[in-house]
Amino acid sequence: MKLLLIEDDAAMRMTLARSFERRGLQVVSCEDGARALDRWQACVPDVVLLDLSLPGLDGLEVLTQARRSGLSTPVIVLTARGTVGDRVLGLNSGADDYLPKPFDLDELEARVRALVRRDAARPAPDGLEPRPSGVGGLWADGSSGAVLLDGRPLELTPREAAMARALLARPGQAVAKDRLSALVFADEPGVQPEAIEVVAYRLRRKLAAAPIDLVTLRGLGYLLKARTA
Repeated sequence: MKLLLIEDDAAMRMTLARSFERRGLQVVSCEDGARALDRWQACVPDVVLLDLSLPGLDGLEVLTQARRSGLSTPVIVLTARGTVGDRVLGLNSGADDYLPKPFDLDELEARVRALVRRDAARPAPDGLEPRPSGVGGLWADGSSGAVLLDGRPLELTPREAAMARALLARPGQAVAKDRLSALVFADEPGVQPEAIEVVAYRLRRKLAAAPIDLVTLRGLGYLLKARTA
């Protein structure tokens, strides 16, 4: 199970991340509301833990924008704002649960697991499976985050998979190198800009046998497109 923890308090963020990792969960952290949506799209979490008081962009606005953009991941709001009005506002903005600080970690874990079970049991609208975006038989599974070619998972490193998912989210459109770098190296600040070129090179090699081109557009970034005969 993968959690996305969006929390600006460094001590709280570290404590929660370590506690959940000891319990066998994978945690991706983000401290800035302005970057939260990019991180959310890149890591494909099972549950989002969202603080409301964030720098750059308020947590409620992050949640509102996420829902408008189609991100349906279950969200638990964690905040010191404990009034009934704040809870109602959070739930009306698209939150699935609300836990005021301070909270018990065992209760939080129970709520996380309950949300995952509920989300897994929820049928797709009209009984249909969600239709992923893709290029030439390549697509990303929105539930697992796996990148598949003709229905079979590709053997990609986490960085290669993150880059592929980012490009598949905008098929046929260029994604800027700096944006890709922020998504691919989300947990590694200070990475040199040229590092994304290495990831692109490796991903291109793994796509060589597929009818798909990873195109470099100078000054613009990268894009995926189906290869024409």
